[in-house]
Amino acid sequence: MREVLHAVLGSHPAMTLLAALIEANLAASAAVLAVIALRRPARRLFGPALAYRLWALPPAAGLLALALFFVRSGPRPVADALAAYPGTVGAVLAIWAMGAAAMVAAFALAQARFAAELRAGRAGPAVVGLISPRIVMPPDDGAYTAEERELIRAHERTHVARKDPRVVAFTALAQCLCWFNPLAHAAGRLLRLDQELACDATVMLSRPGARGLYARTLLKTQLAATPLPLGCYWPARGRHPLEVRIALLSERRGPGGGGSVVRPAGEAIRP
Repeated sequence: MREVLHAVLGSHPAMTLLAALIEANLAASAAVLAVIALRRPARRLFGPALAYRLWALPPAAGLLALALFFVRSGPRPVADALAAYPGTVGAVLAIWAMGAAAMVAAFALAQARFAAELRAGRAGPAVVGLISPRIVMPPDDGAYTAEERELIRAHERTHVARKDPRVVAFTALAQCLCWFNPLAHAAGRLLRLDQELACDATVMLSRPGARGLYARTLLKTQLAATPLPLGCYWPARGRHPLEVRIALLSERRGPGGGGSVVRPAGEAIRP
């Protein structure tokens, strides 16, 4: 790959630096495609928790590609590019910065909308905060039974225990840095779904008899979901993610996490 990029871009310092960034992005993108291909088989054979952990591969692949570049070349290509082609490097950085700023603004707007919903008492269930996460519960207006509210708390406590809000924040940062890469945004959406599925599975391990109640609780919270870029919230908007979560609740797994899926006749759900 390095030789192909060198042949296409040439050996100028600015192009060498660009080649390093492209190489890192391609490595991360290849890992994203691999995870997209493996997540369903991994979930089916080993359970949702392992499928969720696969999302550590794309950032690791991108960082490894960058590290290998600097191990081979040292910091000199960066310094040479800045010294020899300040205008070119500055223009590229300016375009990238504008795109990244637009993504940050979009996330900040969504976060502000969630905060407004929270102040109005219409938010939840969710986990907000990175340093000291707190659980946001739905309004206690009688819509949920005591058992349903306890299931919600168990789900959100699992997010906090696994430090899932920090994973979401890192994912949002990666989307801002790689705003030009559609696979970064696809990965962000699928990671959140796999995160929720893993959380569902963890809760059900300690409450195997509550699957029906849990599914009914999910159906109630679907209508109340509000986008939350920096935090964990129950179902993402749209019917499809909820279908996946309900389908997973119908599975019967053995000790190894595998097993066949029991669904109504004719139902086919492809996460």
